[in-house]
Amino acid sequence: MLTVDDLEVRYGRLAAVRSVSLTVARGEIVCIVGPNGAGKSTTLLTIAGELAPYRGDIAVDGDRLTGLASEAVARRGVSLVPEGRRIFGTLTVEENLRLATFQRRDRAAAARDLADLRLRFPILAERYGSPAGRLSGGEQQILAVARAMATRPRLMLVDEPSLGLAPQNVDLVYALLRELRAGGMTLLIVEQNLDRVLEVADRIYVLRDGRVQLTGFVAELRGSDALEQAYFGFTRKRGNGA
Repeated sequence: MLTVDDLEVRYGRLAAVRSVSLTVARGEIVCIVGPNGAGKSTTLLTIAGELAPYRGDIAVDGDRLTGLASEAVARRGVSLVPEGRRIFGTLTVEENLRLATFQRRDRAAAARDLADLRLRFPILAERYGSPAGRLSGGEQQILAVARAMATRPRLMLVDEPSLGLAPQNVDLVYALLRELRAGGMTLLIVEQNLDRVLEVADRIYVLRDGRVQLTGFVAELRGSDALEQAYFGFTRKRGNGA
């Protein structure tokens, strides 16, 4: 579904992402992992149209996205769940969700989708008329995912879904992501929490210093020295019996 070829992104003279190529097949969960400053979020934001690439090509189902603004990328079926959620705290839960449907021309279908989201997420239905800023961190993350779903995306990009959340809320959010994939959603997730990635992803790309250090199927890479070497730049020592 998604192809990214030889992507380079610069902040001034600094190359934050260098020659990154990746693919995501329909129905997959693919995760981009790596330490802080590896270029993970920069890659995701560039795919979403929030940043302009210096070089490279991005396409979804053969539809070229390179250089398009974020609004145009969203209209082509790519929805971003941003790092830090970026909900509008002073607006109600309902208003946050309705904002996601403004670009849709199928107004009746959009209304049905909002009704479906209320059924799917009872906690949002309970707080529908309340300011979104009163939700807990986990509830705000669910709202951010629901807002992305309201655009009816072909591909959902999720940036650091566990960031700043208590462990029980991380469990809740990742259960939701697995549920979305089971329902046919294609997901590209940026995450620093390697353990969470190994639980949910089909394939991973390890970024460090703006470059892909390793890629492969999680089933083959789990527990390998190659994965630790790519992620940390070294292999952690294991104690006796480990």
